[in-house]
Amino acid sequence: MNTHLWRSGPNGPGGEPADVTVGCHRRLRGPYTGAGSLVRALVPAAYERWPELVRAHAIEILTMAPELKDRIGAAPETLTSLAAPEERTRIYAAVRTRRLAHGLVEFLHSYTNLRGSGPLGLRFTDIDEADPTDQEFLAILLRRIQGMPISVTVGSRGGDLPDELVSALARYATRLTPAQTATATTTGAPQDPGRLLSAYIASDGTSDDPDELAAYEAADPALRTTLHDERAALLLRDGDWSLRLGAVPYHLERGSDPAGAANEALHEAVYYTAGLGLWHAVLDYSDRARAVVDPEQAERYWDFSGKMGSSLAMLGRTQEAEKLYLEVRARYALPMAQMFTGYFMAMLYTRLHPAELRDHQLAKSYLSNTITLASLLPDAEERTFHSVFQRNGMALVEMHLGNMSEALRLVDTGITRLDAELPADRHRLHRSVLVHNRGRVLAALGRLPAALADLTTVIGLDPNYPDYYFERAGLLHKAGQNSAALADYDTAISLSPPFWEVHFNRADLRAKTGDTEGAIADLHRVVELEPAELDARVNLISLLLETGQAKAVEPLLREGLRLTPDDARLLQVRGQLAWDAGSADSARHDFELALENDPDCVPALAGRAALAFDSGDIDTALRDLTRAVELEPGDPDLRYNRAYVHQAAEQWQAAVDDYTLALGLPGADQAELLRQRATCHRALGDREAERTDLEAATRTAAGSAVSAGAA
Repeated sequence: MNTHLWRSGPNGPGGEPADVTVGCHRRLRGPYTGAGSLVRALVPAAYERWPELVRAHAIEILTMAPELKDRIGAAPETLTSLAAPEERTRIYAAVRTRRLAHGLVEFLHSYTNLRGSGPLGLRFTDIDEADPTDQEFLAILLRRIQGMPISVTVGSRGGDLPDELVSALARYATRLTPAQTATATTTGAPQDPGRLLSAYIASDGTSDDPDELAAYEAADPALRTTLHDERAALLLRDGDWSLRLGAVPYHLERGSDPAGAANEALHEAVYYTAGLGLWHAVLDYSDRARAVVDPEQAERYWDFSGKMGSSLAMLGRTQEAEKLYLEVRARYALPMAQMFTGYFMAMLYTRLHPAELRDHQLAKSYLSNTITLASLLPDAEERTFHSVFQRNGMALVEMHLGNMSEALRLVDTGITRLDAELPADRHRLHRSVLVHNRGRVLAALGRLPAALADLTTVIGLDPNYPDYYFERAGLLHKAGQNSAALADYDTAISLSPPFWEVHFNRADLRAKTGDTEGAIADLHRVVELEPAELDARVNLISLLLETGQAKAVEPLLREGLRLTPDDARLLQVRGQLAWDAGSADSARHDFELALENDPDCVPALAGRAALAFDSGDIDTALRDLTRAVELEPGDPDLRYNRAYVHQAAEQWQAAVDDYTLALGLPGADQAELLRQRATCHRALGDREAERTDLEAATRTAAGSAVSAGAA
C-alpha cells in the first residue's frame, strides 16, 4: 500500500501529523516556495551537525532559500554567478531545475539516514497553486523516495496539475477525496468583516476561506490599497529576502504605486530568476510587469518584453517568443531594442525553433543588422562589447551553415578586440564564453589539441563551472586520453547537482575501456534520475544481458514498457527473453510487435529470422536477414547468419560470398567463418579452396589460443 497521501479539496485543519508542513502557493515566495520552506526548516539544524552534507548541496539549497547564505556561506562561485546583470551573457537551460530538484531529494535521503530517528513526515499544501519548480520537485521526490524513511502528504485545492506530478501522485500516493478530507467547520455565527479582511491580507492572498475572500472583495478599495501597502512595507522590513519573489510584488501590484514600486519589485524578481534559469517564474513576472508599466516607458517595457520572450523560448514556446519580439520591433525604433530583439530572432532561427522552422540565412540577415547597430553605439565600451557579442552570434550561425573557418575567424577577432579595447576586469564572463566557443569550433574542425587547450584555459578562468569539465571529458575521450576524461567526468559530478548526461557519457567511456560494472552503475544512475531516457535503459539492459544478469533486466524492462509501451528495442528484448525461456510463440509475437513499431529494428529482424529458420521457413529467414544486412552492412554476425541460412538451403555460392564479406569486417570470428566457408567450398567441389580455408582456420584458432593464454 502507498505510504504517501494526496488530499484533494479545501485546505482545513485536519490531516496527518508531519515533521514539517509547508505551503507551496507561489504568491508567498515565487519559485521554490515549498521546497525553500522545507530547506529553511531543516538546514540550520543540519548545518550544525553535518556541515559537510549541507555544503555538498549548497547550490540547490541557496537557489531555493537564498536567505540561508548568511548561515551556511555562499555556494561555489562561477563567472556566471559573479557577473553583474548587464554582463551576464550565459543563460541556463530550463532543465537546470531538474538538477536542483534531484539535488534536494538526495540531500533529504542523506539527511534522513544521518538523522536516524524514524521516518521524516513532510506535508505540502496548495500544490496546484505552486510554481512549476515546486511541482517538478514534488513529482521527482515522490518517484525517488521509494524505500526511503520519508512519508509525504500533498494537498491540492482541485486545480490542474502538470502531467508528471499527476502521474507520480497516481502511482505513489493514495488519494483522499473531499468527502474523506477533514475540513474546517463553521459555527454559523457572524464574523467580523474587518478581521476577515485582515486575515486575507495576512495570508498574502493565498487563503481559500470563502468568508475571507468575500470580505476582501467587499472592502472599500482605498482600504484594500492601504492594507496592501502596509503589508508590503512590513515584509520588506522584517521578512526573508525570498518574499520579494512572491508576497512583496503581489501586495505592491495592488498597492498605491503599481507603476513605480511594483514595477521595481517585478524588475528585481525578473532579473534574479532569469539569472538562475527559473523560466516559468520569469515568464510570470514579465507578463505582470508589462501590465503595470506604461508602454511609453520604452526601455523598461521592451526589457520586460525581451525577458518574457527569452523565457518563452527557453520553455520551448518559440513561436510565441517570436511574436513577442516582432511586437517590440514594430513598437520601438530604439537601437538597443532593435539590436536585442534582432539577436534573439537570429537565435530562434538558428538554434531554438523546431528544426522544420529554422532558417540560418534569415538568422544571418538579422545578425547583419544587429552588427551594424552595434557599430553605431556612441559609448566606446558598449560599442566594443556589443559588436563582439553580435559577431559571436554570427559565428554560431556560420557553424550551423558549415562555414567553420569563418566561425573561427569571428570568434578569434572577438577575443582579440575585447583584450585590446576593454579593461581586463570588464566582461570576464563573455571573454570566457568566447574562448569556450573557439574551442567548440576547433573541435568541429578536428583540431583536438587546440580545442583541448581552449577548454583548459576556460576551466582556469571559471574552475567551478561543471559543464566545461563535462565537455572537455568528451574531447579527451576522442583524443584517447581516457584517464583524464574520467577525472573530468568525476569533477563535473562533484561540482553540480545531479545531471544524467554526465553519467551517460561516463558509462560509454567505461564500457569502451572494459569497466563494464562501472558502466552498468552509471547507466543505473541515469535511469534512476530520468527513467524516460530510453537510450540509457536499452544500453543498461544490453550490458546486463551480456554479463549474465538476466534477472536484473526484468524490472528495467517492465518499467521501460510502462513508460513507452511501443518502443521497438524494448519489445525486442522481451521477445529475446521469451525465446531464451523456451517460449517461441511469445518471442515471435514480440518481434512482430517491435517490427510493427519500427520496421528497421535490426535485432528484431535477426530474432524473427532465427525463429523462422528454426521452423524451416528459409524464405522468411533470408528476407529478414537480407534487410538486416542492408541496414547494418558492417555487422559480421549478421553476414555469418545469412551465410549459414544460405548454406542450409544449399545455396553454396551465396553462402561463400557472405562468409567472405564477413571475414573482412572488424570483430569477425575468423576461425569459425573459415571453417564454414571450407564446408561450402567442398560442396562446390573446390578442394583446394577447402584445404586453404581449413589450414587458415587452424592457424587462426591456434593464434587466438596463444593470445588468450598470454592475457
